[in-house]
Amino acid sequence: MTTSAKNIFEEKKLGKAQDLRLLKKLYPFIKPYRVLFAATLVLIILITGLELTIPYITKIAIDRYIVPENISPIVAPDISPDISPEIKPDTHRPYHTRHLEVDGSNQKTAKIINAHPALFQTDGTSAYIAYEDLPELNSKTIFQLRKKDITGVSLAAAVLLIIVIISFGLNFGKVILMEYAGQMMMHDLRIKLFSHIQQLSVHFFTKNPVGRLVTRVTNDTQNMHEMFTSVLVFVVKDLFMLAGITVVLFSIDWQLSVAVYTVFPLVFYASYKFSKAARGAFRTLRIKMAEINSKFSETIGGMQVIQLFGREQSNLNQFKRINKEHYNANMQQVTIFALFMPIIEMMSSVALAVVIFHGGESLIAHRITLGTLVVFISYIKMFFRPIRDIAEKYNITLNALSSAERLFLIFEDTDRLPEADAAHRALIPAKMDSILFDNVSFSYVAGEKVLKNISFEVHAGETVAIVGPTGAGKTSIVNLMIRFYDPDSGNIQINKTDIRQFVTADIRSKTAIVMQDPYLFSGSIKDNIFTKHHQTTKKEINAVLDASCCRSLIEKLPRGIDSELSESGATLSSGERQLISIARALAHNPDLIIFDEATSYIDSETEDKIQNALANLMKNRTSVIIAHRLSTSRIADRIMVLRSGRIIETGTHRELIDQKGFYYRLNQLQG
Repeated sequence: MTTSAKNIFEEKKLGKAQDLRLLKKLYPFIKPYRVLFAATLVLIILITGLELTIPYITKIAIDRYIVPENISPIVAPDISPDISPEIKPDTHRPYHTRHLEVDGSNQKTAKIINAHPALFQTDGTSAYIAYEDLPELNSKTIFQLRKKDITGVSLAAAVLLIIVIISFGLNFGKVILMEYAGQMMMHDLRIKLFSHIQQLSVHFFTKNPVGRLVTRVTNDTQNMHEMFTSVLVFVVKDLFMLAGITVVLFSIDWQLSVAVYTVFPLVFYASYKFSKAARGAFRTLRIKMAEINSKFSETIGGMQVIQLFGREQSNLNQFKRINKEHYNANMQQVTIFALFMPIIEMMSSVALAVVIFHGGESLIAHRITLGTLVVFISYIKMFFRPIRDIAEKYNITLNALSSAERLFLIFEDTDRLPEADAAHRALIPAKMDSILFDNVSFSYVAGEKVLKNISFEVHAGETVAIVGPTGAGKTSIVNLMIRFYDPDSGNIQINKTDIRQFVTADIRSKTAIVMQDPYLFSGSIKDNIFTKHHQTTKKEINAVLDASCCRSLIEKLPRGIDSELSESGATLSSGERQLISIARALAHNPDLIIFDEATSYIDSETEDKIQNALANLMKNRTSVIIAHRLSTSRIADRIMVLRSGRIIETGTHRELIDQKGFYYRLNQLQG
């Protein structure tokens, strides 16, 4: 690849990432579905709240029912006679041994108390037994004494089950709403992108290979969908989860929370450094993926040339280079993740160690309960789960944001021909009486003019041929005539009105072009010929087929005019594609017909058919013929000879032959 070609097709460099700016640009696509997103947000808040209650219910079950922190309000029991009266405990302080409180008024409980008076201490209707003494009772007796606790544990389990069921329903609703909103948003984005690309000038497509644009419309929009349906929901949920856990932990025990949260600045710093490093890798990855698609598309399109000239190995080497660059970019982002995830795991273990150390110390000192320690451990594990989720899905997010950057580069591309505003716009005339080129100069690349001060006029019903060697500027005149480009200087007029004052679509609606290599779309022959939206009658179809000499071609096909064509009409010969393109031009019923090398690659028998079809097409129409084969130009009323971007001769075939100038020499060379 030459340096100039590489410069034409290379991706535009991006500046500093502006994620908020990108999200602002995405808002118009989100806005129609903001109610659905809001409903999803409400469901996320509810789901997060329910998930946050699960560890707290566990804490309640532990502290209230499984290992309750009861302190007996009664005085200490009689001490052993061996202990001196001077060191008897204060009989006015509660007994600080964990006790199980039971209802002494219950007959079954009272029976147990009476059966084991040495184990129980009574205080009115309540009785207390130390937990350390419970093993002296049989399991049936313990069950009876702890019936209230067992009921509480059962209730806690039932509540947890209900929460799980409700969470299931809410998660189902969340997924459905989010998927619908995401799918519709991407549908709108893809339609707008497709529509925008269609409106861009031909120049845009000369600097953007097909594979790159295909990547934008397919892969990049799909990445955006994944971000909004798979990532955005999780990220929002995870952020709510992190905030909720923080609030709950500080409300339970702020001292232990402060001790644990000393670890988190390191976590957030690592996340920040990771995000900066990963963004560059994903930007490169998107560029290399587009280059792979472009190269593959180019290879498929030029496979015959590649195989004919034995370029398989050199083409493979080019693909290997691009693929290697894609591999390196992929490994760069994998390496970043491989480093970041263990750091997060290590920080999680450090935070857990802080909880166990500081929490265990507080538990031994009776400053916190066992349930508090357990709930802290649970919440810390929950806290790092969202961070891991965000990290794991960050690649999707970066992929999507990189895709968004590329998509909006296309949206921001204003490489289109300017249209006149309503105040200066002219209505296209019912009939083109004249087309005038007035001192027109034009260049595709600045400083390299392909047309130099071209002036001529074509009148209604006139047939004008433009001839000249390759590179003389013949096709450039066509491109200007149908306004694929605007001239650098001079102007082009239709009926004495500057072409730029008309709506471009109106100009093209009165023009048809038969190219040297006509493009046919996949689909039926009928759809390729009759492209207008109105219903075509059988009479109209037959008239077009007869005039274009396509009937014999259509009749030999198994399904006639409804036969399906492959991409570009590859199953048809070059001459057959030409006939169908002439039929398409006839069905368009234009004022102006342009033939660009229409018989360059056609055999003599097919050329006769094409010449007859062209004669029918040109009847009562203005025609411009561009040809290397001078036999085609002889039917013209006037011939213009181009050389190096200038008109050097003008006249009929006979007049130019008699002049014995450049046209004469061309004619002699072609025999």
